[in-house]
Amino acid sequence: MTSFGNQIMAALVLGLIVGFIARRMGGTEEDPNWLTATVDRIGDIYVSLLIAAVVPLVFTAVITSIANLRHVTNAARLAGQTLLWFAVTAFISVLLGIAIGVIGRPGEHTDVAENTAAAPDSEGSWTAFLDSLVPSNFMGLSGDADGVTFNVLQILVISIAVGIAAMKVGAKAEPFLQVTAALLEIIQKVLWWIIRLAPIGTLALIARAVANYGWDALSSLGVFVLCMYIGLLLVFGIVYPALIRFHGLSPVQYFTGVWPAVQLGFVSRSSMGTMPLTQQVTEQRLGVPRSYASFAVPLGAVTKMDGCAALYPAIAALFVAQFFGIDLTITQYLLIVFVSVIGSAATAGTTGATVMLTLTLSTLGLPLEGVGLLLAVEPIVDMGRTAVNVAGQALVPTIVSAREGILDTERYRARRSGTPFEQPAAETV
Repeated sequence: MTSFGNQIMAALVLGLIVGFIARRMGGTEEDPNWLTATVDRIGDIYVSLLIAAVVPLVFTAVITSIANLRHVTNAARLAGQTLLWFAVTAFISVLLGIAIGVIGRPGEHTDVAENTAAAPDSEGSWTAFLDSLVPSNFMGLSGDADGVTFNVLQILVISIAVGIAAMKVGAKAEPFLQVTAALLEIIQKVLWWIIRLAPIGTLALIARAVANYGWDALSSLGVFVLCMYIGLLLVFGIVYPALIRFHGLSPVQYFTGVWPAVQLGFVSRSSMGTMPLTQQVTEQRLGVPRSYASFAVPLGAVTKMDGCAALYPAIAALFVAQFFGIDLTITQYLLIVFVSVIGSAATAGTTGATVMLTLTLSTLGLPLEGVGLLLAVEPIVDMGRTAVNVAGQALVPTIVSAREGILDTERYRARRSGTPFEQPAAETV
């Protein structure tokens, strides 16, 4: 039987072919041809299935983890180390972004029309973090015209509160904890079925990207896209491996372990939709204890985004400044670093690349209309950004576990085979 990884690679190739065929068939965004409409629908369904698993997975996993942490003496230290390494990797990423923006000068190498500048519909806020912590109802759910939405940060807060309360109740809460643990096992089994559909979802998502966006926008913003992908490749291919090697681990094993989640993040453009798979590969392939991974990965999904919240705002802010002929001061460069390291937490309730960019531009005093200049290549750039986000969300729990001596090194070193949900083979490499 073809391995899961080979199925995903085959789906990527087929998706490119289907996408090019769909694009050749014509149609518009308002009136797409039947093939584009089909892959659009299949891709949306697959991402919706993954997102549907997020709320029950986070809720049951965090409560179960808190129950397991009764036997762990360094829980507070783990949380502190997690936040510290979130900041360290963001700091390195934003410095790379500034360097690439200064050297590449993307804002001076573009023929994008100035009339495409437009202010965004939503803006980042330094008070968003406090707002996002307070849920409006028990599960932090809300409804709008598009359906029910949720805030993972609120779910995380609620789950932690319920878990701690259960610990305080003591023996009377044991039945509740047992039911929660059983529900977690059931949810993970259902999630395994969803992940088995990943080749179909991958084919549809990459076909949709090619059919809808193609490469037309690169003609005017090619230097900006090139700068972004150079930065993303440096973070993914040099910074992350260096950090892994620094902690005495094999970069090859890290990449082969996290690769299924990175692939899905690239084609889905959704860290949140990929989060269930990110958590699974972090536990099953990288050897991070479930009691820690179920806290660190969901937290990373809303606050740990080196692609969207560090590298992209730095390069994009320099692009906007260069486009409008504004020379940045040393203070403004320092503000870019500050916003990128701290700002992702401040916008955790509404984390997104556009929100982070507006927060950066407003802090620097640059025109928010510059956001509209980059919308044409947003989907193309977002694919790489999300892949790096996902890789970083698995990286930090791995290195923190290694530093604290709780990483399952046998599992980390095990030869990869099958799906991300199968137990690793006993043979090591």
